Amino acid sequence: MSGHSQFKNIMYRKGAQDKKRAKAFTKLIRELTTAASSGLPDPAANPRLRAAVLAARQANMAKDTVERAIKRGAGGDGGDAYEEVRYEGYGPGGVAVIVEALTDNRNRTASEVRAAFTKAGGALGETGSVGFMFDHVGEIAYKADAASADAMLEAAIEAGAEDVQSDTDGHVVLAAPDDFNQVRDALEERFGAALSARLAWRPKSAAAIDEATAASLFKLLETLDDSDDVQNVYANFEVGEDVMARLSA
Repeated sequence: MSGHSQFKNIMYRKGAQDKKRAKAFTKLIRELTTAASSGLPDPAANPRLRAAVLAARQANMAKDTVERAIKRGAGGDGGDAYEEVRYEGYGPGGVAVIVEALTDNRNRTASEVRAAFTKAGGALGETGSVGFMFDHVGEIAYKADAASADAMLEAAIEAGAEDVQSDTDGHVVLAAPDDFNQVRDALEERFGAALSARLAWRPKSAAAIDEATAASLFKLLETLDDSDDVQNVYANFEVGEDVMARLSA
């Protein structure tokens, strides 16, 4: 489990569900709008849009809301144009952090992200300052009952994937960014729609952190995640199960 996934488990247990749901919808709408504006407004012909629509369905977003966001991105409603920006820096304990954002005001977003890092005792760096600690990969996830581990591995290899991680929670197929679309399409043809499919930053190694550092780091991650501009946050940390249990209480 990635560090950020561990953090998400805590955040959603503690957070007000309605507020978190609204935040998630805001981020999904931005991604739908941006995906539609960067290619054809047809999910069948636009891989990024297809992934965004899948994510919206997983979040139980209303069909009308999805269609309005796509129409806005295609120019039908004259909506805002969002710029994709990536920030990199170090959080508490020297944990490397990558932040992906979609913003209509680059200066505002940079200021908010920098302030979050500074308040947490971290520091925002230049682009590339921590990116070398991560691999940029395509992740295609399936439920465990979608296929056996052997069947998923065989199909993934045939499709051109780099690796498959299977356990009782499910399967995660990893592919190079350039191969991501073809791998996803081949797997969906064989196993049906994926649970999720996205490009992500996976840490090459993770640093173990203690409880005090974890508490500070989670505050930083939650502050970043709470921003409407921030789409994804990745970090290279590990937390012991005992620490996770205390922080989740």
